[in-house]
Amino acid sequence: MKYRKILLAYNGSLEGKRALFECADLAGFLIAEMHLLAVASMPPSLFLTEGFVPEELLEEEKKRTQTVLNEGIQSLTEKGFRAVSHLAVGEPVEEICRVAKEVGADLIVVGHNQSTSWAARWWKGSVGASLLDYAPCSILIALSKT
Repeated sequence: MKYRKILLAYNGSLEGKRALFECADLAGFLIAEMHLLAVASMPPSLFLTEGFVPEELLEEEKKRTQTVLNEGIQSLTEKGFRAVSHLAVGEPVEEICRVAKEVGADLIVVGHNQSTSWAARWWKGSVGASLLDYAPCSILIALSKT
């Protein structure tokens, strides 16, 4: 299969930065269009306690996420790569899948830290595991062992 459009789900973490450059190298090698997505999301516990998300908290999270997205785009630009940026608001897996369909992505790239304990993954869930169930295309997982 030829990967013509690659979507990187980026959160600015160490594993996200590793995935950023692996994705850029791959996109350069394949001469593929690269899309960089950052998702602003609110912790599920906030919905349980408040029943709604206060507008100020949502705006603050969107600004923080936009900053992360801008830093990712800047890092790519400095290395000579181009990417289309996307900012989404919502549940990460749903937004990654939605944007992948929207742009016609052939490949989704995500970062993953293998050193995260099983208990921590159980508490916060696993974006990677749910993406496997819902992704509209292939997935590449860039591993970070810290």
